Amino acid sequence: MSNSFVLSLIAVVALAVCARLVLGGLPLGNLAERLSWGDPVMSGIGLVGLVFHCGAMFFTTVVTAIPGAQGPVETINALGTASIVWYVVPAVLVLAGLWRLHWSGLVSVSLALIAVGVTMYNGGPLDVHLATIFAAVVVLALVAAALVLSPTVGSGRSVSA
Repeated sequence: MSNSFVLSLIAVVALAVCARLVLGGLPLGNLAERLSWGDPVMSGIGLVGLVFHCGAMFFTTVVTAIPGAQGPVETINALGTASIVWYVVPAVLVLAGLWRLHWSGLVSVSLALIAVGVTMYNGGPLDVHLATIFAAVVVLALVAAALVLSPTVGSGRSVSA
């Protein structure tokens, strides 16, 4: 995974955030759902886990510099059952944090995460897996921009997105 690939992923997320801030039609009215405070925390923990998994595979030397990360990195890179668990658990946390969303968003993110998992473990070409990762990030960013309303504070006041 190149630095330009990572920067492109960051740019896609930034564009989705900018679209959310600039376009008056986002989030999508009746389709958008308000999350509880625990939902984005759960998805955030899942995203950190997925980033750790990707980092373990593509930026091994950087991630192994984290104290205690050597064992999990070796487990993830072995691509066995434990590696699959290291992928599935964070992916499920992301989905669990998005469970309130319109079914189309939840299905889209689910399919994107499944595709990433399949291309990771099916022995296929790396470029297909990287393209799938890119597509999954785009899907997640767009779903968040279009379908997620901010958590509420107290009695119905929303916090800015």
